[in-house]
Amino acid sequence: MSDQTHLPGHDLAPGEEEQHSVGERVLGYVVGLGLALLLTATSFFIAGTDLVWQPSIPVALIVLAIAQMGVHLVFFLHITTGPDNTNNVLALAFGLLVVFLVVGGTVWIMSHLNANMPPMDQIMPKPM
Repeated sequence: MSDQTHLPGHDLAPGEEEQHSVGERVLGYVVGLGLALLLTATSFFIAGTDLVWQPSIPVALIVLAIAQMGVHLVFFLHITTGPDNTNNVLALAFGLLVVFLVVGGTVWIMSHLNANMPPMDQIMPKPM
């Protein structure tokens, strides 16, 4: 087998990553930083120029934001599709679920309050 992870003495526990040199790790972070800066600069360029068809700007910004999240997940949080990464992906999914429940519940409560509360002048009449 040519893969070093299957050689004796190179077994990894679940969740344990292969040891990389400092140069390889720094190069990964620099590439991630470069991509993040490029995507950020591109989104500012698209938002502030007339070279792009105006109705397509929100769609382009959403696509760039999703790409930015992907860069952060891969290069900085090291979320990959490897079998040793299952716990990280599940923790990320649970965190997103909690955020969506809190934000969605808050918006739902505020919309129901807005629809069911009487106007302020009926609740608190103006003093004479």
